[in-house]
Amino acid sequence: MLLENKNAVIYGGGGAIGGAVARVFAGEGARVFLAGRRQPALQRVADEIAHAGGTAETALIDALDERGVDEYVAGVAGRAGSIDISFNAISHGDVHGMPLLEMPYEEFERPVSRAIRANFLTTRAAARQMAKSQSGVIMGITATTARHAIPEVGGTGVAFDAIESLFRQWAAELGPLGIRVVWLHTTGIPEAFHGPGGQQPAYGTGRPMSGEEFVRWLKSKTMLGRLTTLADVGQTAAFLASDRAGAMTATGVNLSGGSVPTR
Repeated sequence: MLLENKNAVIYGGGGAIGGAVARVFAGEGARVFLAGRRQPALQRVADEIAHAGGTAETALIDALDERGVDEYVAGVAGRAGSIDISFNAISHGDVHGMPLLEMPYEEFERPVSRAIRANFLTTRAAARQMAKSQSGVIMGITATTARHAIPEVGGTGVAFDAIESLFRQWAAELGPLGIRVVWLHTTGIPEAFHGPGGQQPAYGTGRPMSGEEFVRWLKSKTMLGRLTTLADVGQTAAFLASDRAGAMTATGVNLSGGSVPTR
């Protein structure tokens, strides 16, 4: 198994992306610690992992709470003996479908500040523990909006671009300590959208779209005619967190189906 005897903390562990990653990590032998703000969602993922024979613990943690994150991570490391993987998959409170000309600054700035604060705090807390063993992997997730100039996505692209820049700096500083810092770069993930069907933001197309139209539009932007799936995310994250990817740091794995060429 790729992650046998590894301890993995997953923020947003009750969400679609965090849950998918947690299930695969556990299936690959990791002991997972699910952190988030909604206990029912966290417990549902933990129960599924336990039913499949894995090990998972849950904790109510706000990734924006500096003291809370530091105390939680120190506690996990104390009980488990180490933290080998830290994965941040929290949501950022993005607002889509509104031109910047009409957007209140607070709505533009919110995903940027949340993304940077949460990823900085969770990375620092994990790195302080990983430095003791001179090993570990810190992970995050971004999307095509970090590279594309797409109208009406508010602060999302800026937030994702900032995460990648932040992680490159962390990688430069943590590399000498044996800690890798990497991320997944995805398309939109239909399985993670909230609610079936309905109207989706216009994204600069000039009109709202149904859920089905929105997915077709996203697929048309890729070379493979397909979008990133939760299975793609979980399986690639497990590889990236494993020793098989031991030479990789300060970089993202491109899961965009060619929507964003590697640079």
